[in-house]
Amino acid sequence: VSDVWGADNSVVCALRQTCLVHLLRDLEHVEKYKSPGEHWPAFAKKLRRLIGDAIRLWKRDAVPAAEYASRRLRFDQRLQELIAAPWDHTDARRLIKRLRRHQGDLFTFLDEPGVPFDNNHAERAIRPAVIIRKNSQSNRSQHGAETQAILMSVYRTLKQRGHSPLDTIHETLKTYLTTGHLPP
Repeated sequence: VSDVWGADNSVVCALRQTCLVHLLRDLEHVEKYKSPGEHWPAFAKKLRRLIGDAIRLWKRDAVPAAEYASRRLRFDQRLQELIAAPWDHTDARRLIKRLRRHQGDLFTFLDEPGVPFDNNHAERAIRPAVIIRKNSQSNRSQHGAETQAILMSVYRTLKQRGHSPLDTIHETLKTYLTTGHLPP
């Protein structure tokens, strides 16, 4: 699951889900900070409704398989209709271009169990590193940025594997200083 950052597109993976929350946030951004024209409200309403309907289907517990399949197919049809419509608004055309590029990645969460429709988990996972960078007033050099990236990666990996990062790093350094070798 990723937002629409260009570098994410280069990652080779079997399945991809584009974060729908980022897409909804883009709609809000246009409405809040730009001057939406007369065609924008219709476009935004259709896209918001499509995303909302898909999320509501995903959240429902017991939907008969035939109904689910029918509604799932209808989402693809509605997306194609939205993409094919001639929208006369700069931001609508920009988002249509994104929808066209990621159309196969918008509803993966409906087809694959356990795939969320947002990348909130990933965003929360990097939050501690972002806060440290912010509180230390950013990295002062490229070397500092690379060092922080490595340390945060080691720290997060240890934490996800159920180890105490500080205790593990402390023991590792003690072992290395006494034996000259890193422990397995």
